[in-house]
This record gives sequence, C-alpha cells and structure tokens, in this order.
Amino acid sequence: MWKDYSKSYIKNNRASSISIMAAALAATMFLSLLCSTAYNFWIYEVEQIILEEGGWQGRIVCDKFETDDLCMIYGFANVEKAIINEELSRPDEIVIDVYFQNARNVYHDMPLISAQLGLNKDSVQYHSLLLSRYFIHDPEDETPPMLLALYVAILMIVVLSLILIIRGSFELSMNARIHQFGIFSSIGATPRQVRNCLLQEAAVLSIAPMILGSLLGISISYGLIGTINLFAAGVSERHEAVFHYSPAIFAFTILISVLTVLFSAWIPARKLSKMTPLEAIRNTGGLLLRKRKHSRILSMLFGMKGELAGNALKAQKKHLRISTLSLLLSFLGFSIMLAFTTLADISTRYTYFERYQNAWDIMITLKDTELSDFGLTKELQHISGIQEASVYQKAEAMTLLPEGFQSDELSSLGGLASIAEAPKTKNMFQVSVPIVILDDTSFLNFCSQIGITPSLGGAIVLNQIWDSTNSNFRHKKYVPFVREDNQTTMLYKNDKSVDIPVLSYTQSVPLLREEYKNYALVHFIPLTMWNEALEQVCEAESDSYIRILSNGTASLSDLDRMEKEIVQLISPEYQTESENRVQERLSNDNLIYGMKVILGAFCVLLAIIGIANVFTNTLGFLRQRKREFARYLSIGLTPREMRDIFCIEAFVIAGKPLLITLPLTVLFVQFAVTASYLEPMVFWAEAPIFPILIFAAAIILFVALAYYIGGKRLLRCDLNETLRNDALV
Repeated sequence: MWKDYSKSYIKNNRASSISIMAAALAATMFLSLLCSTAYNFWIYEVEQIILEEGGWQGRIVCDKFETDDLCMIYGFANVEKAIINEELSRPDEIVIDVYFQNARNVYHDMPLISAQLGLNKDSVQYHSLLLSRYFIHDPEDETPPMLLALYVAILMIVVLSLILIIRGSFELSMNARIHQFGIFSSIGATPRQVRNCLLQEAAVLSIAPMILGSLLGISISYGLIGTINLFAAGVSERHEAVFHYSPAIFAFTILISVLTVLFSAWIPARKLSKMTPLEAIRNTGGLLLRKRKHSRILSMLFGMKGELAGNALKAQKKHLRISTLSLLLSFLGFSIMLAFTTLADISTRYTYFERYQNAWDIMITLKDTELSDFGLTKELQHISGIQEASVYQKAEAMTLLPEGFQSDELSSLGGLASIAEAPKTKNMFQVSVPIVILDDTSFLNFCSQIGITPSLGGAIVLNQIWDSTNSNFRHKKYVPFVREDNQTTMLYKNDKSVDIPVLSYTQSVPLLREEYKNYALVHFIPLTMWNEALEQVCEAESDSYIRILSNGTASLSDLDRMEKEIVQLISPEYQTESENRVQERLSNDNLIYGMKVILGAFCVLLAIIGIANVFTNTLGFLRQRKREFARYLSIGLTPREMRDIFCIEAFVIAGKPLLITLPLTVLFVQFAVTASYLEPMVFWAEAPIFPILIFAAAIILFVALAYYIGGKRLLRCDLNETLRNDALV
C-alpha cells in the first residue's frame, strides 16, 4: 500500500520530486568535489615532499658503518630497504635512509634498530613532515599535528550545511502532505509507517542524483586540477599535478552522501510523524502570519504592502535562513577574496617586481655548487644581450659588537637593545653577519660603484640598520649601524674566528636580487678573500647563484633565448634551476588570476546554493501563497499590488546580504590596507568594484527571476477558487 502510494505521489508531484532530486544532486556533487580535490591536494603535497626531501621515513646518522650493519637493518621484518645517502654522508659521518613497509610502526622500530646497532637515540631522525601527511605522529609528542582533525572538522561543517539545505526541500514536500498523513493516521497508520514511507521516497528520489552528482564532482575536480596546472605552468620548482582518484574515495563520498540525504529527510519526517491525527487534519498549510510582528522599516518605505511582505518573510524566516546565509557568505567571500588578491598583487608588485626590476633579468641557481668550482663566468659575457653577469654565494657568521661601536644615530634611538633583540654578554652584542661572496670581477665593479679603489684585500660592510621606531616595513628608514673608524671585523662561527680588513662602509648594495636582514651587519667579500681567510671558518650555503642583467631593451622572447643559451652552456657540468623576470611576472599574474577563478567558482557555488533555496521556497510554497494571496484579493488588493509585494520580498532577500556585506568588506579593506601600510588611494585606484557589482547584480537578477516565475504562476491561478478548494496542487 505504502509502496503504491509513494509511486503515485512521485508521479503526480513532479515539481516537488525534482526539487528533492536537485538538492540531492547538488549536495553529492559538492561533497564529491570536496573529497576528490582534498585527496588530490594531499597526493600532490606528498609528492612534492618526496621530490624535495626524499621518501625515507627514518634516518640513522653514525660515525662508522659496516656492511654487516646494513644486513642487520634489512633483517627487521618491517624494513623495506635501507640505503646509504651518498649526498649527505661524509668521511666522518654516514647517513642511512630507512624505508618501511608499514610506516605507522616507524616510531616503534627505529629505536630498536638503533639499539641493535649500539647507537643512542640522538643518532635517529624521523621524516616528520612526510609522516605527518600520512597522519603519523610521534606518540611521545604532547602536541601532535591537528591536520586530520582539521579535515574532519571541515567535512562535518560542510555536511551539516548540506543537511540544513536539503532538509528545506524535504520539509516543503512533506509539509504539503500533512493533511493527507493526518487522514492516514486516523485510519490506523503508525508514526513509524509514516516515517518509513517518507524515508523510502527520499531514498528512491536520491539514488540516481547521488551517483550522477558524484560523477559530476569528480569531473569538476579533474577540471580544477587541469586549471591549476594551466595557471601555474610557469612557476619554478613546481611539478605538474596529475589527477588521482581512488575507489575508496568514491565509496566514502557515496556513504557520506547517503547519510546526509537520509538524515536530511529524517528530520522533517520525524517531526511529521509525531503530529497527532487531529493536528495534521486541521493543518491548512498556510503561512503563520502574526499581527504582533511588525516590519517598521518596510512599512515606512512601502506602506501596507511593505507590512504584508515583511510578515510573509518573517513567516518564512526559518526556510529562508539557508538562502540568506548562503547568499551572504558567497557575496562576502567573493568581495573579500577579490580585495585580498588585489592587495596581494599590489604588495608583491611593489615589494618584489618593481623593487628589483632593475637588478635582474635572469637568475640561475647552481645546485650543490661552490662558487670556487664554477669556471664559466667569462663565457657568460660572450652571450648576446647580456650587459652584466654576477656569480655569488651566501654564508652566515657572527660578530661581537662592543656597545661603544654603535653609531651615534643608533645610540640616539636607544641603541641596539631597544631596536632588536640581540643577545648581550659583557657589554658585547652578538650580531648576525650575512656574507655575500662575489666573484672577483663583480666585487671590483662594486668597489668602483661606491667610489673606492678596487681591491680584493678586504670586505665592504653594509652599514645600515632598520629604524623600526620611526618607520614601517613598507617604507623603511635606515640609520648607520656602526662607527666607520673600525678597520677590521672579527667574524666567528662555532669555535673558529678570523679577523678580516674592512675596505669601506657603505649604504649601497650591489645589484642582486637579495633581501637583507633588518638587524644584521652584511659583509660583501671577494671570492679570493673567501678562499684565503674565511672558507675554513664559515660554511657557505650549498648553492651558488648567477644574476644576469640584460641591456635594458630585452623582450620576453629575448630573455627566453638568453635563458636557454645560458642553461645550455652550464647544464652539461652543473645542475641548474633558472628564472626569468618577465616570465616570473606573468606566472605571478596567472597564479593570482587562477586563485581568483578557483575561489570565485566556490563563491559562485555558494551563491547557486542560496539561489536554489530561494527558488525552492518560492515555488514550493505555491499552495501556501495561493491561499495567502486569495485572502488579500478578498479584501480588495489588486494583482498589481500583489506583484509589488513579491518585488518587495525579492528586494529584501537579495538586498539584505548585500547591505550586510558592503560595510564588512570596507572594514576588511581598511584594516588590510592599514596593516600593510599602503596608501588607501593606491588600493582604491585598483579596487575590483566592477566584478563585485556584477556579482551583486547576478544575485539580484536570479532572486528576482525566482519571484517572477512564482508570482506569474500564482497570479495565473483562480485565487477565488482556492479559498473554497483545499486540494493539493
């Protein structure tokens, strides 16, 4: 009986059934998109970590190692392989990378392996970053990573949101049948039978949409990964993302979707099944308009029609809550996203591209190469279009600065202790000394640039420190760091130290694409001095760099040509990574545009959910609105006045999120501009006002369309007949 009734109802009430199917389709598609995209981002991050740091899970560092020890490691049942890391190993230190079959036992097995080798716990290292991506953390760590908890929390928030959205569709359908189920209850139907009937209908209507929605979500995720690859094609040190999918993800998506849809249907079904037969039979299905609820603002603006529209909106407040929230979040997210990306673009342009546009055109990174081992500096000058080529390497040391060596300007600001947190012992400050090692030719050119006699017999000291008291990071002011009467500098690293002569102090820097520390005493030294005095004291970074400056008229094609020629010249002997300034700018623009497209698409999806809810409520409440407007007709309202009431309702539903969002967006912009120390007019000159207005107009248009369709269908009916006929529509 119930089965035949459900089939008959679904067949004769296509509008209600389509509404439920559309809600299930949208929910499953969103869940599938979320799960598939999150899975691919996780796979990509794991791949990136393995490419950069290796896929080992445990590492053993020891001073001596024998072949029998390697066999002993292989003897552990969970060990997949153990490899001596030739790159990191040195004559006095052997590094062994250990791979496990079941990585979850790494924190248990590694101490056992080290104990078997007779080593202490300090000789064991764990690939914590990679293990954390597999949700494996150290059991002794009191603050384990919360990544898995974050993923679960996001999924639960999305599921709860979708439950609230889908529930509206089921509730509208079920509320329209309260009178019928009251009759069924009066002839013996139990609450459980009523509830099961409604849940069976929900399952029948949702199976096909859930499968289709899952496939659509997978397809959108596939397109999203392709879009990201397209926009990030020129980004250096990035590998191309490949779309991955797993049957387990599909099963998980379907399971979550089924639970979401059934729970969404169960909430109104349970409420309906608890009604007594008398309450259900007496229910007229109309809106509960209450006289004590006044809409003062609408009444003041639109008179009696505003009061009626306000009462109707308050009666539908519960059902329109999701629409209002979705439209509010979508418009707010879209506005703030555009404002944020615009600010990020301005900031990157000012602090990177425009700041260094005259310092470099091509940057080559020589991987694991000492500056003294590079022998192609002269050959670079023979490539057509190159104006200047500098090869350099970086290192780090420390120096002890007596309090009396600080400059007068720095002392007047309160000294180093008031500006920077520099450690102090016995009236001596420990100051960081970044070292830039230039090839001899570039160093001699730098000497000429600052007006001193070119020499390779000393260092040039960048004598400046950021005055953070009287300036901000956007517009930095500098004061001299030290007195310039000191002719030598003592540099030390660990237990070794050396005194080097100072050729000059300067506030100028060579044309390099480098950002120097704010509270450090930067030293520029020639390669000759590094080899003679500092190489045994300080350990340089593993990579060297080549900075290429073109003749100033080079186009993108010219830079591409030069970059290819340089790489072809260097790559047979050295492992390199190259960057092109113009291409880097285009890649940055593409990334920002891609971020706008992707985040904007999610905002549009939120807006679609809100608008779909508006359509569902407008068309789903057709019977209730017919009775409502039939009463208005009976007291003298004209069809034109009833259309005006619909227009007022549409204006409130669409306008409320916009009116709330605009002040919040302005406040966010004001806060962000102030925090980034940008001039407000710099932002407002590039503010994305036009896209925001288009998004707002689209929301207004679709809400108006929903009310236009509903109003047209309503006014086409015989409203006088509605007062006498309580049949279902």
